[in-house]
Amino acid sequence: MNGHIRTAWWILCSMGMMLLSCHKESPSTSGNIPSANHQAVGSSAHDLLSDTPYDSLQIEIAYMPGYQPDNQAQQQLQSFLQTYLHKSGGIHITVHQIPDAGKSTYSLQDVMQLESSYRTQFTTGNQIAVFILYVNGQYTDPQVLGITYLNTSMCIFAKTIHDNSGGIGQASRSAVEATVLEHEFGHMLGLVNTGSPMQTPHEDASHPHHCNNSNCLMYYQTETSDLFGFLIGSQVPSLDNNCVHDLEANGGK
Repeated sequence: MNGHIRTAWWILCSMGMMLLSCHKESPSTSGNIPSANHQAVGSSAHDLLSDTPYDSLQIEIAYMPGYQPDNQAQQQLQSFLQTYLHKSGGIHITVHQIPDAGKSTYSLQDVMQLESSYRTQFTTGNQIAVFILYVNGQYTDPQVLGITYLNTSMCIFAKTIHDNSGGIGQASRSAVEATVLEHEFGHMLGLVNTGSPMQTPHEDASHPHHCNNSNCLMYYQTETSDLFGFLIGSQVPSLDNNCVHDLEANGGK
């Protein structure tokens, strides 16, 4: 399995099918996480994209001290979602600080435990909820900038982004953060071949669940440290036509 694959679907697969099956076989709860928010990556793609049964989206961002999300990156994420999602009730983002967990490195299990402790917004009624965690350390693989690990859950490794962006000769922190946020959200929306069926084959055979177009947001480099060099002097990448068509076919704009 290729070391650059960072979606939680693939991370869980690389840890063994037994763990992946455990998520499917135990949908009731994970700590404080109800079943609607404890499913496989991409399984809520249609619900996120379409206006039914959920006509509004609530995004909860929890961050550790010193790593408050960049305002411009949040605005870009909201604009990205408004472009592709049908949500007549609106897309709302709330941000709150959580305590420092006292770690320099976070595993997938650490991240899931933090979500269980601090997530407050869940899918209910006509609202679907997404949780985004910003941690003050790196992932167990230090090249990883973000992971999507459940159908409505992602983690941003903010210290890794801060340490490698925003300085002289470095990529813009806002651009890096926005790119990682949008890329990981793309996986929640079922890209690539993870919940939103491909209308035209475009999955990178060497990097499953990523687009084979190097100019696309869903190219594998956009969620690893390769992004720091990739983005210098550039704008946040966009989805290519193949990815857009996949979202449209699954209920998106």
